[in-house]
Parts: sequence; C-alpha cells; structure tokens
Amino acid sequence: MWETKSIQTLKDKRAAHEAGGGAARVEKQHASGKMTARERLEYLFDRGTFVEINSLAESRITDFGMDKKKVPGDGVITGYGRVAGKLVYASSQDFTVGGGSLGEAQAQKICRVMDMAYDMRAPFLSINDSGGARIEEGIDSLSGYGGIFYRHSRMSGVVPQIAAIMGPCAGGACYAPALCDFIFMTEQTSQMYITGPQVIKAVTGETVTNAELGGAAVHTAKSGVAHFSYPDDKACLNGIRILLGYLPSSYEEEPTRYDEKAIAKATGFQSVVPDNKKTAYDVRRVIEELADRGTFLEVQAEFAKNIVIGFVRIGHKTVGVVANQPNAMAGSLDFNASDKAARFIRFCDCFNIPIVTLVDVPAFLPGKQQEYSGIIRHGAKMLYAYSEATVPKVSLIMRKAYGGAYIAMNSKGLGADVVLAWPIAEIAVMGADGAANIIGRKRIEAAEDKAAERQKIISEYEEKFMNPYVAAARGYVDEVILPEETKDRIVSALVMLQSKKQSVPAKKHGNLPL
Repeated sequence: MWETKSIQTLKDKRAAHEAGGGAARVEKQHASGKMTARERLEYLFDRGTFVEINSLAESRITDFGMDKKKVPGDGVITGYGRVAGKLVYASSQDFTVGGGSLGEAQAQKICRVMDMAYDMRAPFLSINDSGGARIEEGIDSLSGYGGIFYRHSRMSGVVPQIAAIMGPCAGGACYAPALCDFIFMTEQTSQMYITGPQVIKAVTGETVTNAELGGAAVHTAKSGVAHFSYPDDKACLNGIRILLGYLPSSYEEEPTRYDEKAIAKATGFQSVVPDNKKTAYDVRRVIEELADRGTFLEVQAEFAKNIVIGFVRIGHKTVGVVANQPNAMAGSLDFNASDKAARFIRFCDCFNIPIVTLVDVPAFLPGKQQEYSGIIRHGAKMLYAYSEATVPKVSLIMRKAYGGAYIAMNSKGLGADVVLAWPIAEIAVMGADGAANIIGRKRIEAAEDKAAERQKIISEYEEKFMNPYVAAARGYVDEVILPEETKDRIVSALVMLQSKKQSVPAKKHGNLPL
C-alpha cells in the first residue's frame, strides 16, 4: 500500500487549487455577476471531457510577501477537451486568485497550452478575467506577456483563436485578445482599455467610467475591437460554442463538401430588393434567402453597419458572406467598413472558407473626415484582402456598383472567380447624375434649356452605361441572371469551385497596407 501521507498531500493540493481564492472570493465573484474560471470551462466543454494540465504550477517569487500568497495553479486554469465533439484548448484566468494577475508561472501555463493547440492543430480559447501584470514579479510578468503575444502571432492563420473578455483586461494584456481572430465580451462585467480611468483623470483631467472607456458597448459599436457581446457569461459561452461550429480546427483541415440535396430553393429576392436604386432595404434578408434556414451568424453586427459580414451554411457547408448594407450610409464604404471587411476576408482565406460577396455600393464615402482618417489606406486593405485570397470567390451585383467601390467589392479585376449580375444592376464609374455634371458640363452650359439638356445627357449615360450588359460583353460579368435563378447559380458556382487550387508567388510575405 502506498503511504497515506503522500496521497493526502496530493489531494490537499488539488483541493486548494479547486477552491480558487476561497469561499469568500468565490461568493464575491458570483455577486458581481460572473462565473468562476472553473465554472466557465465546465459549462463550455462537453460534460466530462475537460482535462486540466499544469494544475500544480506555482510562482517561485518570494519578494513582497509573495511566499505567503502562493496558490496552486497561479491564477489560471489550462487544459483541453471537446466542444460539440471538437478538440479545443483553453486557458481561463481565475480572478479569485490574486485578481487573475499574470506572473511567470501563469504565463508559462498559458504558453504551454497554446503550444499544444498549435502542435495539435486545434482551436485555442483564452478567457480573460485579470487585473493585468503581477507587479510583484516585475519584468518576469512583462516577459510572460511577450511569450503569449509571440505565440498568438505564430498561431495566426494556423488555428482559429478566440478570446472571451469576462472581466477586466487592461494595459498590455489587451494585446493578447487583439491578436486573436474573434473577441467576445459580456455586457455588464467586461472592460478592455490600455490606460484606466484613474490614469486618464491624472493625465488629462477627464472623468470616465470603466464601461464608458472600454465596456462591451464601446468595443462592439465604436472601436470595432470586439466582435460579439452577450448579456452574461453563460450566453457568451453559448455564443462561442456556436461560432466554433462554423470553423475548421485548422488551416489543414480538409474542407467539407456541399450537400446539394439539402439546399432549398429561394425565389424571394424580388420581394426583398427594390428595383429603385434609391430605395433602401436590409441586405440581411438577401443573405437569409441564400443560406440554409436559420444559419446566418453575423459578425461585428454593431460596428460599421454599412457593411455586413458573417458566416452562413449552404448545403451544411460554411461560407463567408460580405455584403453592402443599403440601410446604412446607402451601403457606401468608409474606413471602418473597409477594415471590417478586409479582416473577415483574410480570416476566411486563412481557413479555406469560400466567400460570397453581395454588391450594392454607390461609392467610397466622400468627405474631409474620411480623407483625414485615411480612407485611401483603409480602402487599400480591402483591395489587398480580396486580391490575396485564393479561396473560391463568387460575387453578385444586385443594384449599384460604382467607381472604386465596385472594384473593391470583389470585382473580376481583383480575382473574382465568378461574377453574376441582376438585370437591374448598374456598373459604372459613377451614378448618372454625377456623370452628367462632368462629361456634359459644356453641353449643359451652352444649352438654352439647361435642365432638359442635363436630363438628356443622364438618359444617354444610363442607356449606354447604367446596365450590366456592357460589363457582360467585356467579360467583367460572367452572366446576367434572373432573380429566381440567383441561389441556383451561386450554389452551382460554389460547387464547381470547391476543388479550386491557386498557387501564389514564392515570397516571405506581402506588405499589407496597414
């Protein structure tokens, strides 16, 4: 028989770790509306599948009373398990233990599980609930963040990376989630900011609350840092589970094939999209017509509402969608929309997810503020992303496709594989009203009836250019289709393209216009 004392020592250490910061701190965590680190993992992972690793890790620092604060696990739980049957690696910071602060041992644990995710080609989830760097550990803490940042960068494009902000995340710690593919936040309990309210007050005199500075509403609607927000921890974890269901485990995972028998007909496009180009509509209804019923998962729904991005399933296969939104800014592209679309396009390309682009765009948004904000630089990101992408790329020009914005929305010139257009599509350098003012200026000035002459020029321009047939004649549009043919033709193109192989030039990497 083994010595009872040895067995009991291990049991005591495990119990101390599982107790976190103790009953009082656990109760405080619950009172603030938050689950504990362990409860979050137990809720997310399939029952009984989560396996913890490095549970007995401890800080080796003894200065500043740290020898009396040592707790097994060092403020984070790390391990792996199954989420809806999919292998997932995770770290979950424990705010009840030293405020979840990151020191040397905690960083090593997180780096270890990230390395495992990389080696096993499986998604990585980071649940953040921490006061930041552990001051008592000084540069060891800072170095720990550096190791985490390095791994996030190395893993980018290899496995999906998801960050869940479920408490504070401040200072340099914010950059770990920012390096992930998707960021989730909780509406009442999470904050992200580089410098907190106290520092801002001291430096600028400005008074601001945690929520006003870096709450979920700020980062999902204003900054665009976060992609999803949910009322509480459980809803947030449910959202993560849903997203994981759309994603492959890694870039190496063989893409699934379309189940064509499961694809329903769609004939409601004419009732959704008005033929009057000045009438707004919700492009989400077009996306829902294309998708398997109830499968549209919108990403960054509250940010840059003039463009809609997200995942759908078509024949049970994941497809990315990028669509202009006429309900917001007439669907024009601004600097925020360009960034939003570009990053999503690049994610889809990383993980072999086909892209369908729905085009109804009047222009890049004009104005001094847009120019000062770098619309040229930001718009170039979108051009770069589409040009770089080697996944199947199918576009549908629904109504307006004008100028540089037409090019940016996955035009043939940027490498679109298939471009379709409805008969009401207008593909031109600009709208007829603006064109008349430029190309017909002298005629209008010389005319006795200037209004009539201007209208004549508009009619000429519309007849010659404001239709899809000129573009089709030159091969910029592959086919002009009837609305009721839309889904069949898009599905046919996607199925045809599912074995697409496109080589890229041998180079270290391109220089994305950041």
